[in-house]
Amino acid sequence: MAPLELLTPAEMAEADRLAGNGPALMQAAGRAVARAVMRRFRPVRTVVLAGPGNNGGDGYVVARLLEQAGWPVAVAALAPPRPGTDAAGAAASWRGPVLPFGPAAVARAGLVVDALFGAGLARPLAPEVADVLRATQAPILAVDVPSGLDGATGQPLGFAPRAAVTVTFFRLKPGHLLQPGRELCGEVVLADIGLPASVLGGIGPRTWHNQPGLWALPAFGAESHKYSRGHLTILGGAEMTGAARLAAMAARRGRAGLVTIAAPDAASAAVYRAAEPGTIVLRDSLGELLADARRRVWLIGPGLTPDATTRAQLRQLIDAGRVVVADAGALVDAEALRGAAVLTPHAGEFARVFGPIGPDKPAAARRAAAASGAVVLLKGSDTVIAAPDGRVAINAHAPAWLGSGGTGDVLAGVIGALLTQGMPPFEAAAAAAWLHGEAGFRAGAGLVAEDLITALPGAMSATKQGLTKPPRSR
Repeated sequence: MAPLELLTPAEMAEADRLAGNGPALMQAAGRAVARAVMRRFRPVRTVVLAGPGNNGGDGYVVARLLEQAGWPVAVAALAPPRPGTDAAGAAASWRGPVLPFGPAAVARAGLVVDALFGAGLARPLAPEVADVLRATQAPILAVDVPSGLDGATGQPLGFAPRAAVTVTFFRLKPGHLLQPGRELCGEVVLADIGLPASVLGGIGPRTWHNQPGLWALPAFGAESHKYSRGHLTILGGAEMTGAARLAAMAARRGRAGLVTIAAPDAASAAVYRAAEPGTIVLRDSLGELLADARRRVWLIGPGLTPDATTRAQLRQLIDAGRVVVADAGALVDAEALRGAAVLTPHAGEFARVFGPIGPDKPAAARRAAAASGAVVLLKGSDTVIAAPDGRVAINAHAPAWLGSGGTGDVLAGVIGALLTQGMPPFEAAAAAAWLHGEAGFRAGAGLVAEDLITALPGAMSATKQGLTKPPRSR
């Protein structure tokens, strides 16, 4: 399993500094890249595009090792490394062909190694650099990240090429998991280059790769029963009754002990009662239901509209000290949501409540979590889970075919179920996001929301079996 910590480019630079022995690390990085090349490609005319910094230094090592293995290799250097640096030492060891840097350098290449700039690039690529990368018709293997990609946000700084393979070192960066960086990186290979894990103590990472190990599902013993597993109450709507039903079914599959749908009127109660027999349906008022202290965890929003009534119910639940998951129609405004446990907006809902996401998705989620005091699960193919204390988990474990009506209701139901079992909000939201994706993989393309619910038990078992799909480690 890939390590859980994600390091920003600045944190990775600090890890390098704390480890020391830069020349040895550069040699190890070059060996890892050369090994990845030789495992994936046959010997072809290879051009290494080398930048002036440490990324370029890695490239010179790659070129030397490939040449020693019999590959036809040339280097096209953007600029020479600064004298006295580790990269200058690596460049001095290259005795092979050097091509003028320009589109012609890559015109006949069968493989291009992009060792121009790493994840810490802070400005767009110069036009002459972007032109060379655009002119590349051969597969690209990127060192650290494709040049031009922000390793902290996954956003191209103007332009970044699409790599077939990206080899990175020690720990993944957020940009390897966030979109569109994840697509631009292609296959990601995480290489161990000898950096000791002890350097993490001096960094204190706050961003994590969401997978089992970051959290653990509650364990039940022989003494467990439905009351010890908690009671989730869902405020049901009068019109879109399917949303609350999906959330209730998912909560039950998510191992909540009891699940109640609070129906707003007799007609909708009849609809809910005609559905799954294991779900309790009540017509009691919200005040009457709140009188039962065992109803600790609530889900509000699926099937509701973001109006004054929903806002008032939301505030009544929060002010009563309940653990509240706010989804869909309950995402009314930032003030009303303050004090909830978990918020689950998609991008449009997030922008309506908290403002534009902008280029840095983790930073936006962190700001919203700090402002609301709630864990914010910002949905997408790169779901970001942010806690008010600054922790962030990035979930890349989800298939593209999850974008179907009702799947968000399933996710909200699973979060509610895990909260009833005593998981803290950050861990419950992170675990639910991973389980949601795993269930999607198991259900397969063409799934509908109900298929996710059926696949949830297998997804929960997978957390103990190590059936994850992390980037390859070498």
